[in-house]
Amino acid sequence: MIIDYGSRPPLPAFGPKGAEHLKRYRQVYAASETAAEPQQDLAGYLAEYDKAGVTHVCVKARDLETTYGWRISNEDVADFCREQGPRFIGFAGVDPNKGMTAVRELDHAVRVLGLRGLNLQCFEHHLAINDRRMYPLYAKCIELDIPVNIHCSINFATSTLMRYGHPSLLDEVMVDFPELRVCASPPGFPWVHELIGVAWRHPNVSIGLVAVRPKYLQVAGSGYEPLLQYGRTVLKDRIIFGSAYPLGPIARTIAEIRALPIGEEVEKLWLHDNAKRFLGL
Repeated sequence: MIIDYGSRPPLPAFGPKGAEHLKRYRQVYAASETAAEPQQDLAGYLAEYDKAGVTHVCVKARDLETTYGWRISNEDVADFCREQGPRFIGFAGVDPNKGMTAVRELDHAVRVLGLRGLNLQCFEHHLAINDRRMYPLYAKCIELDIPVNIHCSINFATSTLMRYGHPSLLDEVMVDFPELRVCASPPGFPWVHELIGVAWRHPNVSIGLVAVRPKYLQVAGSGYEPLLQYGRTVLKDRIIFGSAYPLGPIARTIAEIRALPIGEEVEKLWLHDNAKRFLGL
């Protein structure tokens, strides 16, 4: 059994059209997105998950209206999850720059639309992880008993700052909100050691192995090697797999996890059990 923590369905409502700030991503991930093209229609996408034995897939909304005039709406995510059945789990996306409006939208997305987490790509909001505009949303996540996905890594949108995703900022949030359930993804590059330190300090922090090819965890000099060492030992119950489709082909990403020297027990944790626990399934 496998849970894919990060995937974007190949439908217009989820597409990057209009997201001009993400143009650099198209260059960085060009080869991987080309390799994912066989699943670039809904039937092929769903068939790929059937073939791989994937039991659940997380689909995430994003609201960037105040910064980039673009969004993947909570309603579209909720409709997709409802239409495709219980395999798909929706995360809400709200804009912290909207203040209490964002808090109310999150409440509505969970209580009315049935979404089951919050997705915050802080760099796209031009806000740091520990910005006080985030704090009402963190408190609401605890109230609603939902997890939050927080971008915690380099980003390639050169219209915003890289430091917004530094793991030390997440450490401050966890000191203030120890009950918050966080998956930091992607996994911290170029501050991988720092993110490992944050996760080691705070038992409610998981690391999403998302938007990076798993094979690089055993490539010397890649910067990702510490994830392999700590992810199969002290943090083995805190690594969560996500294909980040279409940034990575689904089957290839799973195969690269299975090719890592982690053993069957840890492989099961990374591919399924850790996400199951984090998502409250």
